[in-house]
Amino acid sequence: GLSDDQQKKKSLPTTHLRQKGVRKESIIRSLRVFGFASWCATTSRAFQTTTTLTTTGVTRTMARDTLAEGDKEGRFVRSAATFREIISKDHPTFKPETGRYHLVISWACPWANRVATVRHLKGLEKVIGMSVVHPTWQKTKPELDSHAGWAFATEEDTFQSPAGFGAFQVKGVVPLPAAFLGDDAKCKTVRDVYVATGNDPGKYTVPLLWDTKEGTVVNNESSDLIVMLNEAFNDFAENPTLDLNPPETRDLQKELNDFIYPNINNGVYRSGFAKTQLAYDEAVTDLYASLDKVEAILDTKKYLCGDVFTLADIRLFMTLVRFDEVYVVYFKTNKKKVAEYPNIHNYCRELYQKLEPVIHMDHIKTHYFTSHPTLNHYA
Repeated sequence: GLSDDQQKKKSLPTTHLRQKGVRKESIIRSLRVFGFASWCATTSRAFQTTTTLTTTGVTRTMARDTLAEGDKEGRFVRSAATFREIISKDHPTFKPETGRYHLVISWACPWANRVATVRHLKGLEKVIGMSVVHPTWQKTKPELDSHAGWAFATEEDTFQSPAGFGAFQVKGVVPLPAAFLGDDAKCKTVRDVYVATGNDPGKYTVPLLWDTKEGTVVNNESSDLIVMLNEAFNDFAENPTLDLNPPETRDLQKELNDFIYPNINNGVYRSGFAKTQLAYDEAVTDLYASLDKVEAILDTKKYLCGDVFTLADIRLFMTLVRFDEVYVVYFKTNKKKVAEYPNIHNYCRELYQKLEPVIHMDHIKTHYFTSHPTLNHYA
């Protein structure tokens, strides 16, 4: 906020940045030339790990979204989840109880959608509460930085894109309960929920499972959550005998996931968020080689593990159901559509009969096409 003359006469406030691989000299030079606010807006996307900034004695985490994650070759590199506690009867703190835990999801997000699907299939709607965010990202703390992410809403709310375009209203959003974090807490965004834990990760993702008793996020890794919801709450579930993770299929599920996750589930994001031709070519090549492999598997099997419907099918389906509607256009995965794979297409039609109640295509398309100004500026 200083004039040019003042900048020359007055030294910069003491600023400490802890970020592996970022040169202190270049940061200070950027701060001098552009000013603090401009620097935050233009460089935060380059951070690959959580960065903390201290200025005038206040330390805070630099917020980032998924598009900010990558390597020097332009490849999208997804960071690991930060909350990984596992609910079980043997856990000293996080034990299965009815009414204790609350799930936060987006119907648009494939990772969150898989967790909501297991909750639905197991009959845990009365056991674990659930809030559904609006599909269009919002600026989460515009007075502080340029971060955009998931925001809570009601069905009457209309949101614009983070860049200020359009007007988007959807059915099926579910706000947080009024007393989610206590009478005085006001959580407008998923970022607010993470900050309330006192352990701000800098990246604010769904799904997340909140413990109302301890007042913290238990877990925000979908691969953990789908197993927990399948196994830990059977004493309260309406469908306790349904096992989506049978012991005899677990080795095969792991073998399948070892190529489906990096090349298909995450592969579409590696394609869509690639920042160089090299990164895009690698991702698309891996994606379609793996889709060809799935097509061959389904030539002789009803489901990925044979005649048994498992978590592996839920993991894969959440990507496939978005493929032709979104990824072919938005992420440029346009070598071949799902509808052009006979076995995969029939597999999707079969699974949709089971999972139609948890597929909300209006949320899916609204999210992707309205939330990322760098990919679709005018929403």
